[in-house]
Amino acid sequence: MPNRLARETSPYLLQHGNNPVDWFPWGEEAWARARAEDKPVLVSVGYAACHWCHVMERESFENEQIAALQNDLVVSIKVDREERPDVDEIYMDAQQMLHGHGGWPLNVFCTPDGRPFFGGTYFPPQRRTGMPGWADVLQGITQAFREQRDKVEQQATELTRHLNLRVELAGEELSESPAQVRSRAATALLQAADHTHGGFGGAPKFPQPFYLQLMVQQALDESASNRSEARQHLAHTLRKMAEGGIYDQLAGGFHRYAVDEIWLVPHFEKMLYDNALLIPLYLDAHRLLQPRSPHPSSGGEMSKAEGGDSLFSRIARDTADYLLDGLQTAEGAFYASTDADSEGVEGKYFVWTREELHELLDPQDAEVACRRWGVDVGGNWEGKSILLAAQPPEDVARWLDLPVAEVEASLARSRQALLEHRATRIPPATDTKIIAAWNGMAIDALARAGAVLEEPRFIDAASRAARFILDNMRPNQAADGALLRIHSAGRASVDAFVEDYAALADGMISLYEATGDESWYIEARAMIDHMIDRFWDHDGGGFFTVAREGEQLIAQRKPSQDGATPSGNALAARALARMYALTADGRYADLIEAMRATFSAYLSKAPTMLGLFVSVEDWLTDHRSVALVGAAGDPEITRMRRELWSGEPRPLVIMQRTGDETVIPQLADKPQQNDRATAYVCQAFACSAPVHTAAELQNVFDDPLPL
Repeated sequence: MPNRLARETSPYLLQHGNNPVDWFPWGEEAWARARAEDKPVLVSVGYAACHWCHVMERESFENEQIAALQNDLVVSIKVDREERPDVDEIYMDAQQMLHGHGGWPLNVFCTPDGRPFFGGTYFPPQRRTGMPGWADVLQGITQAFREQRDKVEQQATELTRHLNLRVELAGEELSESPAQVRSRAATALLQAADHTHGGFGGAPKFPQPFYLQLMVQQALDESASNRSEARQHLAHTLRKMAEGGIYDQLAGGFHRYAVDEIWLVPHFEKMLYDNALLIPLYLDAHRLLQPRSPHPSSGGEMSKAEGGDSLFSRIARDTADYLLDGLQTAEGAFYASTDADSEGVEGKYFVWTREELHELLDPQDAEVACRRWGVDVGGNWEGKSILLAAQPPEDVARWLDLPVAEVEASLARSRQALLEHRATRIPPATDTKIIAAWNGMAIDALARAGAVLEEPRFIDAASRAARFILDNMRPNQAADGALLRIHSAGRASVDAFVEDYAALADGMISLYEATGDESWYIEARAMIDHMIDRFWDHDGGGFFTVAREGEQLIAQRKPSQDGATPSGNALAARALARMYALTADGRYADLIEAMRATFSAYLSKAPTMLGLFVSVEDWLTDHRSVALVGAAGDPEITRMRRELWSGEPRPLVIMQRTGDETVIPQLADKPQQNDRATAYVCQAFACSAPVHTAAELQNVFDDPLPL
């Protein structure tokens, strides 16, 4: 019989809609029941692509006997962490305070007023390998709640006090410049780097894009003694990831993380945010690490081959294509994720045997494919093979005594054949929620990919996604700029959080850079100003997760540390920094300075925890912008844009107008000269003399003019 979750729109909550557990969605109804019956409350948090969430559901929440016990002893609330990151953040912090670690599923027990007093993650149905069974946990919690109420209340009060203390960070005097903080963070990361397999630390191994962004900026710093090491580790890590099983060798796109240290065995779910955050890094690596081709002197076009199309650009392009093919909706927005499991088995959709390849491909193609993708008789995971880039095509060609071109043609045929066969399998489930913040990250990634790779279809896809959110995820098309976070089952819901406003504004700034369409700038500035009005802490600095008029939970959160996604404050800082570069409006920079003071303790003691904020601050102190003025179809403007997007990945604000009146403050005093394409290169708002050709623009960067 369906429970209350069957009326929800979240795919994760709907997965639990037929459990015998008497689930409540998050809301007052559950808390009122708990107060009336004086019962502890279980807040159980997960997400649709979470493998161990599915395991615990099958083992315990679908078990009639255990569910009956749970219904008798506690009030049960099920939360989709992607829908309610504010709830997840509070109770995950509590779990980490209690045990020093966290994860999903997250199962936290609370008093009837919402204060946590005990928590855990996955529990088996019965005691196993030293872990208590879920039935034992339920009985033990209830017994403590009834018989040791004073201790439970004391624990809940103390935890809640500490949760609120973590909002107010002890400020410190930070004498270092942003560049010095960035260099210190990058140096610490290089000391913890895995120089053999790439990445940082051991198993399990996550991509950690914010650490890699610090490697990009350290590599760009000509004064850094370890810039070469940073450059090498960036390239090594991105290459190892692209060659490993964490990357889908057939369809493109990255799985969430690797369970080992060599990137071979992934946790097979694919998240929109992971792929959206990795695309710009591969683009940056392409721009930073590829030899630059001489600029055509007579206005000729450069092909991708002439421009040095690289492994990094190919992975960026294929990952962007994965977003379009695997996650984009018919209306243009992007779904949240795909599951790790299919038919109840993790990874079943993605793995192969040698026999399968020989059945599907002709003998030579099968042998080429097996060598290229590492498909052995015994397999590399549970008797089957996760595809990886085991041998480069050149080595396969030498081994089989074939021309390289023939090997590459064979691999193209095999990839297509295997994709067609894989499409006949039962695929992992798709979490069809549309999340504003994650779509903002995808819009940013695709706009950048379209500009760097000269692929207009990516820019078009980014534009469609942005337009969907603006048209469908604002309450009654609110004139005040309010935004909703979730679109699912045909309707939008949940007031947006600071990360939603910030990521979407950031994505629209990238759309403006890629297109020159000032309407995206207008939307981005309005969204940033609305974010400041609703989320800024006027007393302590920084942005709260929840707007002042939003639902107030047991603790106010001020997100500062990056996790799987950037913190809300880091995303806000990036949007503010880029808007400052476009407008020279000092209040945007002042807010970042105030954030620096608010988070100074972290910046002083553990700057890697605030990796994206450190990167933003570092860029802001020495940012450059380039104003391009001329007709959009002018061939010289096209060449100038190519020059800017193919150079070193210093974040640039690319501006363009066609002779119409502009609303961009930084274009107001930069006229087109003599009806020629005109470019102004500015550093900290001091600008060079105008130049009129791509070659002259390159010279400004190669040998900077006095500013």
